[in-house]
Parts: sequence; C-alpha cells; structure tokens
Amino acid sequence: MADLVEYSVDGAVALVRLNRPPVNALSEELSQDLLAAFTKAADPAVRAVVVTGQPHFAAGADIKGFREAYAADRDERLASSLAEAITVLEDLAKPVIAAIHGYALGGGLELSMGADFRYLAEDALVGQPEIKLGLIPGAGGTQRLQRLVGHQKARDIVYSGRFVAAEEALVIGLADKVAPSGGLLEMAMTDAGIWAEGPTPALAAAKRALNHGWGRSILDGLAIEADEFNKTFWTDDAKEGVAAFIEKRQARFTGR
Repeated sequence: MADLVEYSVDGAVALVRLNRPPVNALSEELSQDLLAAFTKAADPAVRAVVVTGQPHFAAGADIKGFREAYAADRDERLASSLAEAITVLEDLAKPVIAAIHGYALGGGLELSMGADFRYLAEDALVGQPEIKLGLIPGAGGTQRLQRLVGHQKARDIVYSGRFVAAEEALVIGLADKVAPSGGLLEMAMTDAGIWAEGPTPALAAAKRALNHGWGRSILDGLAIEADEFNKTFWTDDAKEGVAAFIEKRQARFTGR
C-alpha cells in the first residue's frame, strides 16, 4: 500500500505530498502521517518546505469517519489530530509554501493556512464549507482565516461555506501567488529553493516574532522582537551578512 504522505528532499527543500487518491480526503491516519512528515522536516539540513497534493491539495475531511464516530458514540478525532499536525507545520523554523491544486476545502484549507505562503493554481478553489454539514471548522479555520483576510471576510467565508476562486483569494490575501496549474509546483519549489539559500536563523526568528507577536500589546510584541534580534545577532549568517555588506559582495549564508 502506498504511503498516505510522501516525503522527499531536493537539496535543502523538503517536499511533503499528500497521497490519498482521488481527492486527498483527510483522515486521522493521514493527519498522523502529516505530523510525522512535518516533524522530519524540522531537520536543520532542511531549510524550506513545500506542501502539496494533486490533482487536489485536500478536498476536506473523509466524512465517512464522522458517521463512524456517531455509530460508535465516540468523539471525532480527526480535527484534533489535524490541528496538532498544522501546529507543528506552523512552528517549523523555516519558510513553508503550500502549493494548492484543485480543491483546498475544510481541513485542506486549514492545512494550507499553517504554511507561511499559499500559492494557488488558477483553477483552484478554497473554502471552509463545514457549515453546510451543520459543523464549523475544527482545526484552526476560524482563527487563522481571520488573521489572513480580516474578521468580516472570514465571517462571510465561514458562515456561507462558499468556495473562493483563486483570483478572489489573491485579492483578499488568502493567496500569495496564482499561477497556471502546470507550473505551480515548479514555481513553489523554485521559490522555496531561494528561501533555502537565505539566512535560515534570521528567517526563523522573523517567523517567531511575527507569529508570537500577533494579537499582543505593542510592548509585548517589541519585547519578543528584541529577544529574537539578540538571538540572531551572533549567528554565523549574521556575521557573514555584515561582512558581505561591508566588502560589497554577495553573502553566502549557510543556515547557521
């Protein structure tokens, strides 16, 4: 049986590919495999990550599992399992790109929002349609979506359960780039390769400062930023960056 999640490394870029045909419906087992892949991607030798799935990124939860939970009179465990994997993805100390083909719905969109950037194919559709099942997003959708698109736009998307096309996603800030489907993954891998050549400790520090400072008071946010700045100041990459600037040459960052 094929792995539900394929993990490979190209240079310093890890590629995590969902592999549950035909639509990469999310299950507890798939979520656990994602968690294992994201944990593996924490390897310092990996300096950027791309998450993808084809022909669909992930068309939402496997609803059969919900019916089984009702029949067994037990809590549904997919949401909590997926939420755990997304948190690990979000906390990776390196840039992460979600390359979205086809559908990224429900848990699929929630998964993509754990990445730093979302690249959408021109024909991609994203959304949080849980409301149409009498449910709400359960793996971070109500929280991460409003941080990306604003409170009222998130309310519209969650309340309606409607699908959002790639161009609208780009306008409202849910997508960072839109490209033809055939070239999407190549673009994501190319950009990830550029990030992987950057000052990884500084990128990680910037990511922590942005993520951990969100929603806090300005004083708390400034304290977080100052702490992260001090952490990066003595890194090899910072010393190299300063030297390269003074010597008027291109910096050669090693990720240390």
